[in-house]
Amino acid sequence: MNQLSVSGEKARALHRFAVLTACATFFLIFIGGLVTSTGSALAVPDWPLAFGKLIPAWEGGIRFEFGHRVAAGTVVVLTLVLMAWAWRAEPRRWVRKLVFIAFGLIIMQAVLGGITVLFELPLAIAVTHAATAQALFCLMVSIAIFTNPKWDSTPQVDEPATRIPLATLALATTAIVYLQILIGALMRHMSAGLVIPDFPLSFGQLVPPYWNEYIAINYAHRCGALVVTAMVLWTVARVIRMHRDTPALRRPALGMFLLLVLQICLGALTIWSGRSVLPTTSHVAIGAAVLAISLTLTIRARKILGVPHRIGAAAPARTSVSGVVGNRVVA
Repeated sequence: MNQLSVSGEKARALHRFAVLTACATFFLIFIGGLVTSTGSALAVPDWPLAFGKLIPAWEGGIRFEFGHRVAAGTVVVLTLVLMAWAWRAEPRRWVRKLVFIAFGLIIMQAVLGGITVLFELPLAIAVTHAATAQALFCLMVSIAIFTNPKWDSTPQVDEPATRIPLATLALATTAIVYLQILIGALMRHMSAGLVIPDFPLSFGQLVPPYWNEYIAINYAHRCGALVVTAMVLWTVARVIRMHRDTPALRRPALGMFLLLVLQICLGALTIWSGRSVLPTTSHVAIGAAVLAISLTLTIRARKILGVPHRIGAAAPARTSVSGVVGNRVVA
């Protein structure tokens, strides 16, 4: 086996481990949602120990809360290994820095989780804990993308002239999805998920007939869902209309659409079932999945399409890795 093959195999191994760490982070988010859905956030009242022990009795809500701690510890270890591995084997300094930041985030996340327990669920800390979890997941997904051995050899194509480049549109969609997740976390930690008991209407009307802070945050989450839906549909339509022949863009776009449909169904089931554990927890997890796939589309669009052409500006001819000159493919 020559040196190039050995190097390629090491890069693939690092990429596979990065994917594993990203999957473990997604599982951690699911378990965190399970803790909230079952009302088990304070089932273990102390931290970092559990009832003064390393391993408490495995019963009741303790199973979910302590399971969340075990999952968090697993992600900490995986991220530490990933950081050490990347520092040794990853030649790109900026990728190594991303992994280092990821490790700092998971430590910050653990500390926030401990503060949440010790101070008995202060709202600001609990929501920050959720926000950091989503940011960590986004970073893990990005690292998994960047460590793919095919990343640097990704062929570029020209984007048709447009007022809003696909990368910009996808980035805006990602930001709005993230904001919507934070509103959902605020609603969840305020225990406001069922203050509006019907769906799709609100107390039988389009707009609630009366208001308080709980109804306001619940209704804001519903309005946010409409904005997210519009942005996702706009982004998916752009990809299908202009880039349907580019699988690296088409696949995440279609995946985002399917996940959005599932997320809307889970949101409805959460209300109709009175916040049953499975649909409520799945709603949290699929929200994170929508965020991750929107981020994936953003990163790929920026890589594949490069610097976009603006309407009214001449499109400069350039040669891409795949042999594209201007808008013409050469054999």
